[in-house]
Amino acid sequence: MTAAIIRKAIVEDATRLSVIARAAYAKYVVRMGREPPPMCADFPALIASGLVVVIERAGQPCGYMIAWPEADAYLIDNLAVDPARQGNGFGRLLVRHAVSEARRLNLPAVRLYTNVTMTENLDIYRYLGFIETHRAFEDGLHRVHMRLTL
Repeated sequence: MTAAIIRKAIVEDATRLSVIARAAYAKYVVRMGREPPPMCADFPALIASGLVVVIERAGQPCGYMIAWPEADAYLIDNLAVDPARQGNGFGRLLVRHAVSEARRLNLPAVRLYTNVTMTENLDIYRYLGFIETHRAFEDGLHRVHMRLTL
C-alpha cells in the first residue's frame, strides 16, 4: 500500500474537502442540534489563505487539517478524516504534522478545541496526550479547549 503524504491543499481539493467535512461531521448534527461549522466552511477561501493541508494516499485526499500558528501555540482549528478511511492513522498523522510545525516555529504547544458533544474526539485527543484546559460557550457552541505541551 502506498504511503500517506501531507501537502498544502490546492483549490482543486475544495470540493473533496467539503465532502469529507460533511461526511465526518454528519453524525454530530443531531447531538448538537445544528450543523457543526466545518460542514459550512468556505474551503476555497481557506485554501487560498494557505491554512489547509491535505493527507492523501494514492493521490486521493483522505482528510485535511486547518491550522495556523498563534503567539503561544500552533492551533488546530479543524481536522477531519473521511469516515470510510477513519481508523487508519490519518488523523494521528495530521496531529503529528501540527506538532512538527509547532516545533519548526519554536512554539511550546499545539492547541485545539472541539464540541463537548464530540466525545469520540475528546477521547482521541486525550489518548494523543492533549490535556483539557477549559470549557467555554463561544459562537453559540459549547467548546472544550485542549493543549499538548511539547
